[in-house]
This record gives sequence, C-alpha cells and structure tokens, in this order.
Amino acid sequence: MEDADPAEASSPAESPGSPSPGWFGWRRRYPRTARGVTVGTTVLAGALLLFALLVPNRVERLGPEAFFRLPAEGILLAGLLLALPPRSRRLMAVASGALLGLLTVLKFVDMGFYQVLARPFDLVLDWILLDDAAEFVRESFGRTGQVLAVVGVIALFVAVLVLMTLAMVRVTNLMVGHRAVAARTTLILGTAWITCMTLGIQVTGVPLATKGNAEFLNNRVEQVRAGLRDGRVFQKQAAVDAFAKTPPDQLLTGLRGKDVLFTFIESYGRVAIDDPAMAPQLDATLKEGTNRLKAAGFQSRSAWLKSPVTGAGSWLAHSTFLSGLWIKNQQRYRSLTTSDRATLNSYFRKTGAWRTVGVVPGVRRAWPEGKYFALDHIYDSEHLGYQGPYFSWTPVPDQFSLEAFQRLEHGKKDREPIMAEIILASSHNPWSPIARMVDWDDLGDGSVFHQIKKEGTDPKEVWKDPERVRTEYRRAIEYSINSLTEWVERYGTDDTVLVFLGDHQPVPTVTAGSTSKDVPVTVVARDPKVLEKIADWHWTDGLKPAQNAPTWGMDKFRDRFMTAYGPQAK
Repeated sequence: MEDADPAEASSPAESPGSPSPGWFGWRRRYPRTARGVTVGTTVLAGALLLFALLVPNRVERLGPEAFFRLPAEGILLAGLLLALPPRSRRLMAVASGALLGLLTVLKFVDMGFYQVLARPFDLVLDWILLDDAAEFVRESFGRTGQVLAVVGVIALFVAVLVLMTLAMVRVTNLMVGHRAVAARTTLILGTAWITCMTLGIQVTGVPLATKGNAEFLNNRVEQVRAGLRDGRVFQKQAAVDAFAKTPPDQLLTGLRGKDVLFTFIESYGRVAIDDPAMAPQLDATLKEGTNRLKAAGFQSRSAWLKSPVTGAGSWLAHSTFLSGLWIKNQQRYRSLTTSDRATLNSYFRKTGAWRTVGVVPGVRRAWPEGKYFALDHIYDSEHLGYQGPYFSWTPVPDQFSLEAFQRLEHGKKDREPIMAEIILASSHNPWSPIARMVDWDDLGDGSVFHQIKKEGTDPKEVWKDPERVRTEYRRAIEYSINSLTEWVERYGTDDTVLVFLGDHQPVPTVTAGSTSKDVPVTVVARDPKVLEKIADWHWTDGLKPAQNAPTWGMDKFRDRFMTAYGPQAK
C-alpha cells in the first residue's frame, strides 16, 4: 500500500523544541504576511498555468479576449491529476509542467518567426536559422548585444521551464488538499466547456471553449511529418530539367555577346509599390528611373514573381530564381547546393560564351555554396575595395558595390561578355542608418560614407515606432533603385541586359498584415530585340509593374527565360 500523499496529510502539531518554520522562523513571527505570501504565490502559479494554456502563438492575437476562455487541456489535466494515485500524480505534475513550459517556449518562438517570416517555427528545418538570427544581432548591435541576447534567451528558456514545473506542482498540491472542491469545480468547468463548444458560444468573436493546445500540437506533428517527407518530394522534382540535354551551342543564343546582369534588391516587395503610405514616393522614384533610362536609350518591362519566403531567407529566394526549383526551406537549399542541378549561372558558363561573376557584399565569411552557383569569380565584402563603415547589417552601400563591379569587371577593355549575379543589400533590415547617393566620381574607397552614417538614423530609435520603420524601409528601397538605375544610365551599353527583382517581402512590421509574397521583377535593355523576345510575356512597360501584370512563381522564371532566349526544350 502506497504512503499517504504529504499534501493530503495534516501537519502534526509543532513541539516546543522543533525548528522554527519558514526562513529563520519568519512564518511564526509574521503569520499574516506568511499567509499572504502563500496565497499570492498560489494565485501566481495558477495564473501562470492559465497563461501558458491560453497564450496564442501570434503577437496580434494577444488581446484580453484570448485569456477569457475555457481550455479543454487544462480541465482534462486537472481531472487526471485528481484521479491518479499520489506517486503517479507527482510524476505527472512534473512532466506536464515541463511539457507546458516547452509548449510556451515554442509559442514564443512562433511569435518571433511570425514577426519576421510570417510563418511558425519549423521543428525539423528551422534550427539553423537560430544561428543566423544570432549573427544578425551581432552584425546589427555588436558582439556585446549578441552575447546579452543569447544569454537572455537561455535564461528565459530555463526560467519558463522551471517556473512552469513549480507552478504545476503547487497547483496540484492545492487541488489535492481540497479534493472535494477541486473535483466539483473540474466537473462544472467540463460541463461548461461542452456546452459552450456545442452551442458555439463566443465572446467578441472568440470561442469561449477552446482546444487550441491540442490543435497546436497536432499541427506541429503534421509539420514534422511533412518536413520528413519533403526531402523525397524534392529529389523527384530536382531530377526533372528541361534543358539538361540541350547542347551548349544551342543555349541562350538570343543573348550572345550581351552582358547579362541578374540583380537582387533585398526586401523589395510588392508592399513598397502597393501600400498607400509608400506608393506615392516610390512611384515617383520608379517613374523618374523609367524616364531617365528612356532618355539613355533603354526600355524596360516589369511584372511580379511570387517568392518562396517572406521577411527573410534571401538565399532561398535567390536559389529558387536561379535553379527553377521551389526552395522553401533550408533542407531543400542544402540538397540543391550539394546536387548537380543546373542554374542560370551554370547554363551561362556551360556555353563558354560568358565569364560568370558574383558581387555578394553580404558574404563576410566562408561560402562553400558559392561553387555550386558556377561563378568564375566571387567578390564578397572583403574584395570590393570598400574602406567605409557598415550601415547596420549592410557591409557595403549599393552604389559602391555597383561602382566596384564597374571597376573590377564591367569597365575592363577587351573583355569577354559577363553574366553577373549582383546582390544589393542596402535595403536589408533594419533599414537604419541608410546610405544616400553621392556623386559617382566622389565614391573613392568609400570613406565618404563615414559622415553619411553619422548623419543617419539610430535603429534602436527607429524600431520604437512602426511608422518610422516603414518610412526608413521605403527610403532604403528608393536608394537601391536609384543606385541601380543611375549605374545603368552611366555605364550601360547596347549590350547591357539587366534583370532586377526583389527577393522577398519585408518583415510584417512593414507589410502590416499583408500575406502576399509577390515581388517586382524588371528586364531592362537598350537592344529592342532583347525585349521583342519576351513580348508574349505581356509585362508592363517601365520599371513599375501594373496591378494586373502577370504573376509567376519565382521558380518558373529560369525555364521561361531560357526558352525565350534559346531553342524550345525538346
């Protein structure tokens, strides 16, 4: 027969020589205070458990109505704890408290992912992104900021687990100590839950009865299963390549002799063009750019591409665009970059008619995947000749990156045609401070940007106000577009073919609830034959795509581009 549960046993009377209860006997000396502390601690424990059971996993759902509901899981757990024998009950209380703590941590992580990526954390595929997040904090706020952030996250994780476990044990002991009341209360709450669920009773549009945690866990299980299946699905998709057997001399024949530049503008999303608060200023920038390019003899066509990501994950968008495969997660990216799947870059190099180069100022450490993208030479942040300051995350301002490309590759005499992949990073989050345009002849080694950075905004101040964030985002996009269009105006030739696009929409702070993943894409050329070959795409004239311009998946661009400028795939 099991020993009686200590919580259910009455305390023996204290003997005169027994140790003083409480810390140094304070409970005996201050009984009223001690009782207040006991009651207060128990109330806090119950509130903590209720918070964990009801807290949603998205910041925008954190209204008061979220916490005035009946959680099915809490009611069932209370009934189970009351029914179990003492030893099993103690184990169950500890285990369920720890599990509830983990569930709460996962909800907090989801909140962060929804705020940046507009999706929940993937338990199979997203662990590597935590390292990227730490690196982003370091680059934006320094090494000290990174260390403090990491230590704070670890401390919060441990605290949530410990406090949730202690809270569950305390509330369990309270229920057992008042078993009759607890049993009646549980029965009443269970009946109320069933009634509310059956009748669909709501308060301010939110159901009063919820089984949100069960649904949350079920979704996570399905997510894990899908993640494990995704690898096999992707392998089958990657094996299909319409141009794999096309002879090199038949590839990209419509572009022979041209310099083809694929340029990504970081975070250049549809919101920059559609949002009423940003549209007038950006529309003026795009209209001015269109007119200046026309004056220089260039024409342009624009449309929309649907990115596989939003908020972050630029490398996934870049690889989707270049490979013709939907690279929506890190697992697919790793599979792609260790495969022999051909990209736009590798098809250009396969012809033997182009030198392939990459201008990737955001790369500041070893980038083994660079070999996969078939670039004959890669210019990272250390090899562009820049001696100016970082602008938060951005190592090199866009205008300088483009001028460096001109100096190092495009401006050389007697060179072979170039295919370049260029990443413009000045519009990368946190958009503060922002570089500004200077006279191209004054760029020098970039030292001119030291004073510009001093005059810029402070990201810590900007991010206190969502409207300021949106304003700085818009200004950053304008700077990137101006850098690119002025470069074409200044250095473009009859053989210049520019394809530029956004890689993904910005973070939800900027998109303000929009779920669109669309980004603008534009083709610019002086040779009319280049644009004639894509006339049947029905893209919009100019740098600004119309609202009803065609929208393709970003993975569709590679094959349509190669078809337009080469033979039809057999």
